[in-house]
Amino acid sequence: MKNNVRRHRDGAGMSQADLAAAVDVTRQTINAVERERYEPSIELAFKLAAYFDCRIEDLFDPELNGVGTDRDD
Repeated sequence: MKNNVRRHRDGAGMSQADLAAAVDVTRQTINAVERERYEPSIELAFKLAAYFDCRIEDLFDPELNGVGTDRDD
């Protein structure tokens, strides 16, 4: 899934290892998320959003994948 995790991490001046420790995952997990090779669990998405004090949608935007959010409700 397209995401802005690296942009937020870089903006905070953090290494992948620093962020991994802050949200209780491995550095490899953060690397895989940033490289779009792993879709994080909802729990991890919430932890990342809380850490960066932003919305999950600010980190993971389905529209970046070409998937719209419009619904016919």
